[in-house]
Amino acid sequence: MAPWYRWQGDDLLLHLRLQPRASRNGWVGPLDDAYKLRLTAAPVEGKANAELIGFLAKAFGVSKSAVCIESGETARIKRIRISSPAYLPDELHIVKEI
Repeated sequence: MAPWYRWQGDDLLLHLRLQPRASRNGWVGPLDDAYKLRLTAAPVEGKANAELIGFLAKAFGVSKSAVCIESGETARIKRIRISSPAYLPDELHIVKEI
């Protein structure tokens, strides 16, 4: 298992490093103990967090309310909880624990 994610029951916990003000949204790759993610939104007035929640909800097939920023609300490195993801993006190579 990669150090940037872990399962807690049916919930998926992610450690993400955000790059705001990018030219496009998208996954970059593992970086130390986090996974780097680019977002086009600026980190102003919660815009980047709102875009992050929308991006993750779409990527994992859940509602926005199923995505929670547990820590790092104002930081680039964030801990995210996704409740019962409907699917896992292939490019992340996340393995569901049994």
